[in-house]
Amino acid sequence: MRLVVDTDVVVAAMRSPSGASAALLGLLLKGEGIWLLSVAMALEYESICMLAEHRLAANATSHDVRNFLDAIFDVIVPVEVHYQWRPQLTDSGDEMVLEAAVNGRADAIVSFNHRDYKAAPSRFGIGLRTPAEILREIRN
Repeated sequence: MRLVVDTDVVVAAMRSPSGASAALLGLLLKGEGIWLLSVAMALEYESICMLAEHRLAANATSHDVRNFLDAIFDVIVPVEVHYQWRPQLTDSGDEMVLEAAVNGRADAIVSFNHRDYKAAPSRFGIGLRTPAEILREIRN
């Protein structure tokens, strides 16, 4: 399964290591699925995960977060964005996620934020799932 993982899921995994997001990331880090990521999204992962509020909530140092991100960056499949499909979404900050999914031919976008995506992913044949939903799909 080819997945684009929204930043909210990565932050949730960092802040709550016993939740569905962390379990999903653990499977992806083991190669159980293909994690697609564009450069723009990688930069967003880094800037958001390094915020003091998230590091404090995760009880993590900057070094811990860097190691966490390096582990992610070691397993991702890079996506080059050849076509931008903007505007498609109500939140312009999520456009890069949809673009990575379309350009990477993702099966699904994993996010908690379904409100901003609405039907846009389905127009490209891409599913929109929560971490718990994807976990069930991978395990079955």
